[in-house]
Amino acid sequence: MRLSKAWIVASKDFKIFTKKKAVLYSIIYFEAAISIGLPFIVRFIDRRTGSSLLLTAFINSFSFWYVILAALLPVGIASYSLIGEKLQKSLEPLLATPITDEEILLGKTIAAFLPTIGVNLIGAVAFSLLTDVFTRSTLGYLYYPNGSIFLIVFLLAPLACILSVGYNILISSRVNDARTAYQLGVLILLPFGAVYVLSEISVLTLSTSTFLIIAGVLAVIDIFVFYLARATFQRDEILTKWK
Repeated sequence: MRLSKAWIVASKDFKIFTKKKAVLYSIIYFEAAISIGLPFIVRFIDRRTGSSLLLTAFINSFSFWYVILAALLPVGIASYSLIGEKLQKSLEPLLATPITDEEILLGKTIAAFLPTIGVNLIGAVAFSLLTDVFTRSTLGYLYYPNGSIFLIVFLLAPLACILSVGYNILISSRVNDARTAYQLGVLILLPFGAVYVLSEISVLTLSTSTFLIIAGVLAVIDIFVFYLARATFQRDEILTKWK
């Protein structure tokens, strides 16, 4: 697998997505809404309860949103990845080149991964700063940065993003309608949403050990999804049967 060839595919996708303003705006709006909205909810809880224990519990749960966002934000990009090129009549020339299937899949993964992780990192920094500003008087110290947010941003979020991208590219390669691909693609959020709900109702504690277990599971699934996408990515079928 040649990274240089994969980067050519990624660069091509970057140019396509910069023209898709709706996709770009949705990424920015989602990230901004979470990164600004959640600290204000924390502030409201602080003013209503004044309980540092309750406050930290909510902050820990809210931080998991950056794993959910890492799975959500690339859906629009990755689900459009193959179908968009098909609609623009640029997929056939790409598939007809000597670039391997692995290089195509890696390139499209990079194109969805980098903007998602970049925006997510900026959002996490904003969330951490605002949370510190709103809670310092009650907690008596700066809650962030800490080990949990580093595990979320630099381990769990990238693994969740890779899973989402791989899953959505897999879906995109098997359907021929962008709306259908997106609707199926957002189903990737269900397990992450379940973890968040369980943490909110105190069934699951989002501790360091929990994060590491989730990371291990995601890593295994990421590898499986990549090889599944590779096995089901049939360029001859896409070239001849997509209408």
